[in-house]
Parts: sequence; C-alpha cells; structure tokens
Amino acid sequence: MRTRLSCVLAVMLFLQGAPVLAQTPDPGPPGPEAASTEERVFDQAQLDQMAAPVALYPDPLLAQVLMASTYPGEVAEAAKWSKANPDAKGDAAVKQVAGQPWDPSVQALVAFPQVLALLAQDPVWVQRLGDAFLAQPDDLMNAVQRLRHKAQVAGNLQSNQYQNVTVQAPPPATTQPPPAASNSTIIIQPADPQTVYVPAYNPTTVYGTWSYPASPPAYYPPPPAYYPGSALLAGLAFGTGVAIIGSLWGNCDWHDNDIDIDVNRYNNINANNRIGNTQNKWQHNAVHRDGVPYRDARSRAQYGRQLDGARQRAAYRGDDAQRARARQQALDSMDRHGLERPATSNLQARDRVRQAQAERDNPRAAQRPGQRGPRDGQARQPLAQQRQNAGRARNNAFAGVRAPAGSRAQANRGRSSQAFAQRATPSRAMGQPVSRPSGAGMRQRGGGRR
Repeated sequence: MRTRLSCVLAVMLFLQGAPVLAQTPDPGPPGPEAASTEERVFDQAQLDQMAAPVALYPDPLLAQVLMASTYPGEVAEAAKWSKANPDAKGDAAVKQVAGQPWDPSVQALVAFPQVLALLAQDPVWVQRLGDAFLAQPDDLMNAVQRLRHKAQVAGNLQSNQYQNVTVQAPPPATTQPPPAASNSTIIIQPADPQTVYVPAYNPTTVYGTWSYPASPPAYYPPPPAYYPGSALLAGLAFGTGVAIIGSLWGNCDWHDNDIDIDVNRYNNINANNRIGNTQNKWQHNAVHRDGVPYRDARSRAQYGRQLDGARQRAAYRGDDAQRARARQQALDSMDRHGLERPATSNLQARDRVRQAQAERDNPRAAQRPGQRGPRDGQARQPLAQQRQNAGRARNNAFAGVRAPAGSRAQANRGRSSQAFAQRATPSRAMGQPVSRPSGAGMRQRGGGRR
C-alpha cells in the first residue's frame, strides 16, 4: 500500500512540473562482517597455516615471537648473531645484545637460540606472520586458539612437567567472537616460570586432520643440537630448558587479542631502555621496521612516516632522488635478510600466488615465473652461438672493403693459381699418365692435394 502511494505521489508531482528525485533504499552503515572483510589481508586458511609452527608455544614465548615478527629484518640479524654465538642463551645472552640497535622484543629472543634457529629457516614466513599480527590481530589470535583446540582434541596438548595447559571459560558478557568451535580459551604457561621448555612438533600431524588440504602447514625441523634423540611423530618434544628471569616480559591477552607487558620484568632486563608503569600494552615501533613495507593500507597509514608540509608537497609531485635512495635501501635490506619484496603489479602478485600453489602441489617441479631452467639455457646456447658465427661471416665478407691491399694480394694469388693449372706439360699433352708422388711421401714433405 505504501509503495502505491509513493508511485501516485510521484506521478502527481511530475504532472505539476516539480522535479522528481530518484529514491534508493538507504543501505545503512556497513555491518562489522562487511567491514572486516574489506580489511582482511589473509584468509582463515592462511592464518592457520602461518600460526601452526608456533601456536603451541607457551603464552609468554608466543607473545615475544609475535612482537618480534613485526621487525623481520632485525629477527634475521638476531638469528645470525645467535648462530655465531651458540653458547649464549638465557638472560646473559639478552644482556650481551643490549648494545644492538634492535627492538627489545627481538633482543629477548636471543635467550632462546632454538627459536631463532627455527625463525631463520624461512624469513618470508616471519615477515607474513608479523604482517598478519599488525593487520589482523584478532583473526590471528583466534587462529592460535583454533589450532590449540584441534591439538587438544587430537590428544597432543596436555599438562606435563614442562608446561601447564588450562582451559579458561569465557566471561559471561564477552563481545569477542569465539576463537574456535568452543568459546573457551586454552592457556599454556611454563610449569616453572623461571625455566622455559620450547616445544618442537610437526604441524602436519600434531593438529590431527588438517582442515585445508590445499594449504598444508610448513614443517621446519628443529635443530638437533637442542633436541637430542627426540623423534617427532604426533606429539610434542621438549629439549633442554632455558633458565630465565627477565627475558620474557610479554604475555598474551586473549580477551583483547593483544599483548600485556610486565613493566618490572621489562625494566630489569632492558636497563638502557626503561618504560613507565603506564606502558603496559605493547605498541609497534616503526623505527625498527628497517624499511620493510607494510602489507595493508591501515598499517601503512598508522605506522608510515609522517611528512612535513614541504616534503609532502614534494611527494605529491613525484619521486625525487632522496625517496629513490630510501626505496632502494629498503629493497636492499629485504634482499639482504631474505625477505619478500612487495609485488610491483597485479600480474606479479598473481604469479606469486600460482607459484606458491605449485610449490605446495609439487615442490621439486615448481619453478618461479620467468626463471629459466638449465634445459632452457642449454637449448638457447647453440642458437646464440649460431647468431654469433653468422655475424662473423657477414663481417668477413666485407673485410676487403676495409683492407684494399689485402684484398688485392688475395686476388693476385688466385690468378696465379689459375694460370698454373692451365699450363699443360708434354707428358700431359701426349696423353701419357703423369706419375704423382704417393700420399705418404706428400705427408712427409708436408704437401698434398689442395
């Protein structure tokens, strides 16, 4: 009925000469589901795949890994330092790197050389893990809880002499989405707060049946030096414990999906970089990003460098030498640390996705787009040689033009040879056979038929 009245009113206004405006239904504000979809950089399968190698770490250690992963270049440098100093671990190792220009979260990881050895195996994975934590902290933390529930259902996550696993019921008026099929939160803490055992496990088996066959988790074998004689079948293996007092100063806040900081423990180990009591929530520091670009627009807007008026106007005009040098330094830093360069076009981004899918399906046969294999190179080499030889032939054909004297000498030798061949001997004129020296004699005297 209301629709009919609207149509009648529109017709009346049209007949009276009044302008009629097209009316469209008001869509209203976008719902949270649509807004979150627009901001997502990684889907659920990718988040589970990235979180799988570290989701079963104790909460304090997981918090340090997530914070440090947002500085992938410094993680690579810390891994190199740890490899060069294999005996350094615990609080003593953290104090040794106090003078390094690294973020405190990265410095804290040198207390656990087995963790840095794991992170050093795939810098691109570390980079993406940090990007996911900056762009989608809620989704990434929910992925960790989802994986922990799967490991618990599979019988591979339980309390023992190394760790305490507790299941915490959600608060009555929670507004956070459920992290898994259950609303409960699984918390993992070291059995002894001053001794941390880093678990080693195979993500392809510890979570039971993987939910995304097309995106299986990566398995990075643990360093044998830290896990002697441990065979990873389906459960967790624990190596030698690391004695610490202040190295782990972060902890996961599963209600707000961020990281809490123990200010006292932080200040005890970071004497040169103390913080106040109100700084009990972790904040990303873009200074330690080391030129690695941010993956999503929101992170770029939040952590990107703020330009003053003159520099901002210059930026709008186009590239200048200073920006070009800064961009090249950032790319060189990513290459030096083995990180992933940002895609320069949609085509390159699609090629990377296809390449990653090919590596998952057939790792041995996968080959990066545009990379020429050895067979291709061998097939092209003779063709290049033929073209080079053809160029030489063309050059030799016109060599006499550049050297008239040499060309004249060659022509004289040709006429002399022709005159000698036409000269007839008496024996030849009478039809008698001409005796010629044998081939052996000719070879001995260096002669022979030309």
